[in-house]
Amino acid sequence: MSEERSLNFIEEIIENDLKSGKYTTLVTRFPPEPNGYLHIGHAKAICLNFGLTQKYGGYTNLRFDDTNPVTEKTEYVDSQQEDIKWLGFQWKNELYTSDYFDTLYDFAVKLINKGLAYVDHSTAEEIAQLKGTPTEPGKDSAFRSRSIEENLDLFSRMKNGEFEDGACTLRAKIDMNSPNMLMRDPIIYRIKHAEHHRTGNKWCIYPMYDFAHGQSDSIEEITHSICTLEYVSHRELYDWLIEKLEIYPSKQYEFARLNITYTVMSKRKLLQLVNEGIVQSWDDPRMPTISGLKRRGYTPESIREFCDRIGIAKRENLIELSLLEFCIREHLNKTANRVMAVMDPIKMVITNYPADQTEILIGENNPEAEDKGGHREIPFSNELWIEREDFMEEPAKKWFRLAPGAMVRLKFAYIVKCEDFVKDENGNVTEIHCTYLPESKSGEDTSGVNVKGTIHWVSKAQAKTAEIRVYDRLFSVEAPDSEEGDFKDYLNPNSMEVIKTAYIEPYLANATAAERYQFIRKGYYCLDKDSTPEQLIFNRTVGLKDAWAKAKK
Repeated sequence: MSEERSLNFIEEIIENDLKSGKYTTLVTRFPPEPNGYLHIGHAKAICLNFGLTQKYGGYTNLRFDDTNPVTEKTEYVDSQQEDIKWLGFQWKNELYTSDYFDTLYDFAVKLINKGLAYVDHSTAEEIAQLKGTPTEPGKDSAFRSRSIEENLDLFSRMKNGEFEDGACTLRAKIDMNSPNMLMRDPIIYRIKHAEHHRTGNKWCIYPMYDFAHGQSDSIEEITHSICTLEYVSHRELYDWLIEKLEIYPSKQYEFARLNITYTVMSKRKLLQLVNEGIVQSWDDPRMPTISGLKRRGYTPESIREFCDRIGIAKRENLIELSLLEFCIREHLNKTANRVMAVMDPIKMVITNYPADQTEILIGENNPEAEDKGGHREIPFSNELWIEREDFMEEPAKKWFRLAPGAMVRLKFAYIVKCEDFVKDENGNVTEIHCTYLPESKSGEDTSGVNVKGTIHWVSKAQAKTAEIRVYDRLFSVEAPDSEEGDFKDYLNPNSMEVIKTAYIEPYLANATAAERYQFIRKGYYCLDKDSTPEQLIFNRTVGLKDAWAKAKK
């Protein structure tokens, strides 16, 4: 856990509100639109909203902002619920803006009766033209002066399906001269003849976000409605609607959204990556979605720690992806079992070890774990797989691994000395011949020989095979959204490497999706959902070190 920190500005507001007696129960909400999968930016909002009510008591509602039937699916509802639970949070009430469609309609009628809303038959282009600019006032619509009776009749006919999509809208009557463009008679209802994932074809008119959001907060008596900074300009309309409708005065507060290097956060762009086949799916391990991070091997603890470390601010900033990677490394270092896997194999034959003998060695699972992680059995024989990179025919200066005449320790096993090697017709080394020191067994070493290098290995006879998917950053530049041209021009061509046949120790034959593993000297890995008992597949979560930071120096 991170060190104790000072209160953020939202916590200060809440503490003052509770101390003053303004509220006795803190109520927040997380209101995703079910039009895509949640991403790491949503994780920050989830941790904030649910974390506040965990800290101060009260509760958080999960409310799906399902006001756009064209883009919304039950699939997204289900995935978003699963992601929130996986992060470690539970909502009190599962709600939908569509639960309030009747009430919201009544609210709109109330505004009409107060002379504060009117039906406008202008086209979208005409409305935009009459809105003016930030430096020029808007102009009244020709339909702004309609009578209350006429507006009530027209709005009822909109509800009854008498008009086609786009034929008319309901607008709030506020101030066409307002310096806040959103206050220049905003649209609060539009016509959409589309089947809704929950209400079917009951409705053909749907409230706009600005009309539905604050009123839904009010219905649920949300005390602190926490949004990202792009909604600062919406707060005036939020307050105006609550005031004119004379309903529970929920209050909106804004914080900086999460932007991370080497990725994009726009759901539209993420959907584009999926639809164009650039990634396999929403849960592709290269995606910044919560399901993608989960599949890649990130843990809820690491994501919560990341959100805690970056804090809550009032200014937009770009967070280094390396901080998220640091958080997962820190967590997995304490929780992931150490295992051995060879990804670019070369055969080692220990010539003085009995060919028909298999010895069972003991490996420590995790020396960093609080409970020391336990131990496991590892078979050892005279034929092993080792990494090709651990042998050098002509060793470089300060080379501490295998080379002709050089000695090295095999992890959990013995010290071996390279005696000779075999090449194929292309000059590639195919086999290394070594001798071992019987008295150098790990934990029982009486050889008196000291070596500087230790390498990992897998016994050839007992090795299992696996496919390894090595994932890296999806984009090759820090801020693909800020670069010229199409954001897809900056995709990292090496964001996924597939190693079809790696050799793993037999312990991993029983790997589970819930476990995380450190492949010794390689990085952290997890079992992929595509894996089967016959075809094991592991995803690399993150390397042992920040290779990108090193490359930038």
